[in-house]
Amino acid sequence: MIFDAAAARLRRTLVPVLAAAALAGCSARPGAPDAPDGRVTRPPAGAGFDYQLGGPYPPPDGVRVVARDRTERPVRGLYNICYVNAFQAQPDATRWWRRERPELLLRDADGRLVVDEDWGEPLLDISTAGKRSSLAQIVGRWIDGCADSGYQAVEPDNLDSYTRSKGLLKKSDALAFARLLASRAHAAGLAVGQKNTTELLPEGAHAGFDFAVAEECARYDECGAYAEAYDDRVYVIEYRARDLARACARWGGRLSVVLRDRDVRPAGTKGYVRRAC
Repeated sequence: MIFDAAAARLRRTLVPVLAAAALAGCSARPGAPDAPDGRVTRPPAGAGFDYQLGGPYPPPDGVRVVARDRTERPVRGLYNICYVNAFQAQPDATRWWRRERPELLLRDADGRLVVDEDWGEPLLDISTAGKRSSLAQIVGRWIDGCADSGYQAVEPDNLDSYTRSKGLLKKSDALAFARLLASRAHAAGLAVGQKNTTELLPEGAHAGFDFAVAEECARYDECGAYAEAYDDRVYVIEYRARDLARACARWGGRLSVVLRDRDVRPAGTKGYVRRAC
């Protein structure tokens, strides 16, 4: 399935997660809250990188950093980033949220769920401190699961969901929730990556982020902003060959850059694409 560029810029297709599984239960970057000294290891800058959200496979030669969905196992001997959908509900988990925690789903004035239409994902309601605290307990268990599985970092996705909230959520809500997640991750010994959302780069380090995962930053001329904010600890995914060429020409010696197919398919399946600088 191919998505339009705007949707692709936000994030990629994920392997559907069973609702039961979805709902079960170094030094940090300066300014990161509650990051215990010596317990958090940031990923290496400029290292070979692979983005495996569509399904796991043996990383190609030269890869030192790999990102996988939290339902998958990390790769022994590599630096592993755990993907967590932290600001929206997985489509196949919506029934659970409606039944068990309906008050934590964002609704409009008519009581209808506010949904990210590109992905069919209801937004989580992070509009109050109480709801953020409740959600942080749920998402925090997923983050703890990443640590228990052996990951070294977590990538909380949909930081920018407030931009799709019909004005019901604010940037400050996203940052406040990100701070709670970063504190939970740091307490578990995990580094935390900012996923996309260049408009939050000025506040990112203060929210607790230690590195960035940036989709199509070469295409949109954003790589430099991420590089400056995170001391080149930036993991770039491009989806067009010409954008890979741009990224490699300008940033290949500094940032971790990979070209993937838009559905981030596993190696060996039809449509799989992966190239690096």
